Amino acid sequence: MALTIETESRIYRSLRAVSGITAHLVSLGFTIFVAVLARPGSSLFSWHPFLMSLAFSFLMTEALLVFSPESSLLRAFSRKVKVRFHWALQLLALLCALLGLAIISYNKYLNDKAHFVTWHGLTGLLTVLYASMQCIGGVALLYPKLMKNWTLAKLKVYHATSGLVGYLLGCASLMLAMCSLWFTTTVTGLSWYLSVLCPILTSLVIMNQVSNAYLYRKRIQP
Repeated sequence: MALTIETESRIYRSLRAVSGITAHLVSLGFTIFVAVLARPGSSLFSWHPFLMSLAFSFLMTEALLVFSPESSLLRAFSRKVKVRFHWALQLLALLCALLGLAIISYNKYLNDKAHFVTWHGLTGLLTVLYASMQCIGGVALLYPKLMKNWTLAKLKVYHATSGLVGYLLGCASLMLAMCSLWFTTTVTGLSWYLSVLCPILTSLVIMNQVSNAYLYRKRIQP
């Protein structure tokens, strides 16, 4: 017997709710896992993996999930509250990323090592710069009158799309970090593969959320 549209919609919403909850748990669990590995404070370098995972795995993921209709931790609050919370988490994520970048740059300087010569280093630098520009671009949504030739609807679509690109860059940087000597000498076997799956899973959830909220809706508009 064929499922009704209402039943299919209910099943789809349930699956999105489960995937969203999973993304919450995975982003938090991965950040805690890296914190245990790095032991922030044990060395100057130890702050770099901790701050970067905190920024791009936990804070940025939560900043985007806040708009999820099914799994947002602020579902009972108004959109205005969600936007302010999103802004606060994104700014905090950017501060952590900038501090993490400054720490690893200074650490390499102290140890007389070349910087930005690996795919992880280059992608990480690009991600932090992109996140900085994305936060600046977000000001246009808080003050849309500054962009006189753009409608608020278009600004939201472009901000969401570019934000998704930035998030995927962050996930790619995390995955490349798991190929570094520091990570591979500590995490091996099944644990390594499970670690790599963490940013992949959260990126798929965020891609689905943004696509359904903005890109799909934009595509079906006449």
